[in-house]
Amino acid sequence: MRFPRSSGILLHPTSLPGPYGIGDLGESARRFADFLADSGQTLWQVLPLGPTGYGDSPYQCFSALAGNPLLIALDPLDAPAPPPFPEDQVDFAQVIPWKMGVLEEAAQRFFTGPGNPAFTAFCDTNASWLDDFALFMALKQYHGEVVWSHWELGARMRDPQSLAQWRERLASAIAAHRYFQFLFFRQWHELREYCRARKIRIMGDLPIYVAHDSADVWARPEAFQLDANGDPTVVAGVPPDYFSATGQRNPIYRWETMAAEGYGWWLDRFRAVLAQFDLVRLDHFRGFEAYWEVPATEPTAEHGRWVNGPGAALFEAARRELGELPFVAENLGVITPEVEAIRAQFDLPGMSILQFAFGDDPQGPSFRPHNYPRNLVAYTGTHDCDTTAGWWSSVGRGESTRTQETIQREREFARSYLNAGNTGGREIHWEFIHALEASVADTVLIPLQDVLGLGSEARMNQPATLGGNWRWRYRNAMLTPETASRLQALARMYDR
Repeated sequence: MRFPRSSGILLHPTSLPGPYGIGDLGESARRFADFLADSGQTLWQVLPLGPTGYGDSPYQCFSALAGNPLLIALDPLDAPAPPPFPEDQVDFAQVIPWKMGVLEEAAQRFFTGPGNPAFTAFCDTNASWLDDFALFMALKQYHGEVVWSHWELGARMRDPQSLAQWRERLASAIAAHRYFQFLFFRQWHELREYCRARKIRIMGDLPIYVAHDSADVWARPEAFQLDANGDPTVVAGVPPDYFSATGQRNPIYRWETMAAEGYGWWLDRFRAVLAQFDLVRLDHFRGFEAYWEVPATEPTAEHGRWVNGPGAALFEAARRELGELPFVAENLGVITPEVEAIRAQFDLPGMSILQFAFGDDPQGPSFRPHNYPRNLVAYTGTHDCDTTAGWWSSVGRGESTRTQETIQREREFARSYLNAGNTGGREIHWEFIHALEASVADTVLIPLQDVLGLGSEARMNQPATLGGNWRWRYRNAMLTPETASRLQALARMYDR
């Protein structure tokens, strides 16, 4: 489907400011929505909002449908004064135990009080995924946070008698996890209504793959390629590309099983994200056409083979069931005519990254604004890129193959293309923003770090690295009226 001409900002809620060590869905989120409105922006893009697991990554969640309790605003819960958390980054090692302790105390108070019809209705409405998720999280806590395929046999194999005993034994922990989801979705609904009143649409993110250590895989092992113990036999992901020199790995679906069921699991997932967001980015869209299959024994994703995915059949089922599909296809990396044919068949806009327009990337020419189609979402960079100012300062995307000569050639091309010689690159981030706003692309999205002109210290994620990612936060004072006015002027000038 075609999107109206617009522009917006990419910012994950964890990056919002506030005293509790991590951004949340409370007052700071509303202030950011006000900044968007004052800036003439009509889109707010977030990353996946699920409960984070391995590496604190929003792309490795314990559930494809649940919300992240760490995003729950604590002010409505009469939280105690927080310890002195860092202002500029999330210290997950400190934040997680403290905040989850506060939430558990809130749950105890909630369940000692009178019954809550809204909570009961929420649990009934969402029982299809909530019951498994709450039990999974309670079992995970009991087993010391180890991967579910290493739990005791009855829990691991979902033996009905064993699960009934576990539900009785872990009843209070299960109830607490249901309560956390109730709080998350209530606050998310309130924030979305606040944004809607300011004519701001929210764009979500749906990873094609789910984490092995998740309620999704534990509850539906027959839908994934696992061995008798529940461990993957093969994994799917991404071959080496400009984001990762060794590729990316994820558990792989049994697509034939899902097709035989009419793709019901996927339709439920699509339905859930469309209830949360106004439009959705489909991460690693090319994996729907064909995916990179790697033996689970391989340490990286470098050695694998291409295997056909569900192709257009999945999206045909989705369109029959759900109508128009407000999806954005992340079509970066190894893209074939077959992938583009599916995208065209369902009129899904693709993506373009301006940082990749000036080097040797095979897609580089299509990333240059003079080659844009209208049905496109154009970015200065993404959460996986360096900031634009950091890129300009020769930090680059982290590939060891990028020599100083290569970096200099990219910079000279960018300076000439953007006519940025007069500024010497001092405002390269605004040169990037201006070029995108002036383009014919229907949708422009700018990471907040690029709006603020921050360097590599504000980078959100560096793929294929462990530790130090997903931590950046901004301070309230950074969102100035001058910045809002400058963004608004561009949005008005270029009819966004």
